[in-house]
Amino acid sequence: MVDQLTILAPGLLGASVAMAARRFGVARRIVVWARRPEVRVQLESLPWCDSVAATPEEAARGASLVVICAPVENIPQLAAAIRPQLAAGAIVTDVGSVKGELCRRAAADYPTDPAGPVFIGAHPMAGSEKCGHEAGCAELFQGRACFVTPLDNTPAAAVEGLVRFWHALGCEVVTMHPDRHDEIVAHVSHLPHLLAASLCALLAGKHADWRNLAGPGLRDTTRVASGDPKLWRGILDANRDEVLRALRSYQDELQALHAALANRNDLELLAILERGKAWRDKLRVTP
Repeated sequence: MVDQLTILAPGLLGASVAMAARRFGVARRIVVWARRPEVRVQLESLPWCDSVAATPEEAARGASLVVICAPVENIPQLAAAIRPQLAAGAIVTDVGSVKGELCRRAAADYPTDPAGPVFIGAHPMAGSEKCGHEAGCAELFQGRACFVTPLDNTPAAAVEGLVRFWHALGCEVVTMHPDRHDEIVAHVSHLPHLLAASLCALLAGKHADWRNLAGPGLRDTTRVASGDPKLWRGILDANRDEVLRALRSYQDELQALHAALANRNDLELLAILERGKAWRDKLRVTP
């Protein structure tokens, strides 16, 4: 059990971490900090929060584990700001969906030191198009994959402790290098968001009545396009190179589909559709 769990910037994911930690008895005490004063006032009355701090530094004092849930571009600065307040053995992690450069920047402020705190990146695959602590859910992580992304010199004991934490919240944890994580999520998370958003952008140029004529297939295909555009701009910028590679691969696949249809190559068209169906039928979908 974590003696003090600190959550910085508790939106959907941060609130869900706190709620799950409370529900499953993972933390004795939960301290939170939010950037906006009005949000801090709201948090004071919530049952999954024991204390609300006025600053990130205050929230980090006494923490055994700090989970930073801010947008990816703000995580390194927050990690650096709280570093002087942390005791030996404290673990700092995050929930950002890009890990490579983030982990390397954080490592500069958290050099390997047996007597000091450690930063280890993490990314639970449990997001939603919704945002804000009001959308939090204690069951959000049940059966979801969670990446833990230590660098090569990260102490093994700290990695094991963080893995146990995410397991306790209900995640199925995989451990890998941050750069490998970024390659994977560019294909299975960032690319799907761009496809959904670009499809909706295309349809936005058509007659407005078309949206009232669509079936559930369009709704299901484009759900993630409702995600916060500013948040996603930061994610895509942080993982630009891997996302561009994923887009090029998809353009090749789309061109093959276009050619099969244009050339009336029914065998190739059928092969593409069957390959897609076979992959989708094996996809594990957690509600």
